[in-house]
Amino acid sequence: MSFSLKPDYEESRKRYEAFWHQEIIDRPPVTIELRVSNPKPVPQKHYETDEERWLDVDFRAEQLAVQTANFEYYADALPVVWPNLGPEIFSAWCGCSYRFGADTTWSEPCIEDWETDAQRAVFDPEHPLFKTTVRFTERLLELGKGRFIVGLTDFHSGGDHLAALRDPARLAMDMIENLDHVKAKLASSMKEYFQAYDYFYHMLRDAGMPITSWTPLIHDGRFYIPSNDFSCMISKEMFDEVFLPGIQEECRFYERSIYHLDGPGALRHLDSLLEIPELDAVQWVPGAGNEGYARWVKVYQKIQAAGKSIQLGISLKELPLVFETLRPEGVWFCGIGGINDKETADRVLERISKWR
Repeated sequence: MSFSLKPDYEESRKRYEAFWHQEIIDRPPVTIELRVSNPKPVPQKHYETDEERWLDVDFRAEQLAVQTANFEYYADALPVVWPNLGPEIFSAWCGCSYRFGADTTWSEPCIEDWETDAQRAVFDPEHPLFKTTVRFTERLLELGKGRFIVGLTDFHSGGDHLAALRDPARLAMDMIENLDHVKAKLASSMKEYFQAYDYFYHMLRDAGMPITSWTPLIHDGRFYIPSNDFSCMISKEMFDEVFLPGIQEECRFYERSIYHLDGPGALRHLDSLLEIPELDAVQWVPGAGNEGYARWVKVYQKIQAAGKSIQLGISLKELPLVFETLRPEGVWFCGIGGINDKETADRVLERISKWR
């Protein structure tokens, strides 16, 4: 497998495979993107509405192809492009109305009454937005063949999907008043999600692509990023009873997985997540105002002690503390702030290579 924007792809692929196993070949994988010296202008187009712009996926694919070629994928950075139609697109395929803004999208709940509406809020492969996502993926595969990697869209299944179908505040009340409905819908929606995932998984694999998404890790089999941002609103006991079994089922479905743990409010669930044997790694996102590696050293150490790999975004000045507090096995530097040229990048890579 080769990509013109990543001529050393095979070397990086081996480092990522070692990362999944908490092993080291020569050093941990390190993502460093550098702008090319003569970037090409990205094509532009005028639209009357945000919706028109979001849904012009043929033109957006062409834009993404140009944008991607304007970077050099140094060290283990990967030229990944994925068909972004917003974070709740799976819920739209299942019946939620969908709105398009300047920079993001949002869904509107479609389950007003559990008894009458839940059975109608199901995955529809004939939904116009599902077909748009298929077309977006097809066009990216055409443009990316032999050039860049095409990934999966941002699905948001499980608890976040139910929060979109019902509304987060109402779902929180349902955890007390309508728990049987919540559990039933969660179970049936996971089957629908696996169906949707496999559709795009086979599209990518049939085109010779590794599997990746908005988190640019790779694997040649089923891989994804399970999450549950709604979990910040509920107790550990509720999470363990209602959502943890589904997350474990999801991790079993994949060959490789990295859990997206978002915000301090989700930390109460970390111990439960680390007990999932099939979970390979954790992506800890402290959130705005909570940044800084030093604040979360014990969190990262706990993840490593449980035998899970770690996604780590830091600044250059934080590297020495990382070396002092973690093992290199199972660490992926997804970004190191302060690297803007190859000379600095090479010095950093040399130092990381000596980390033992």
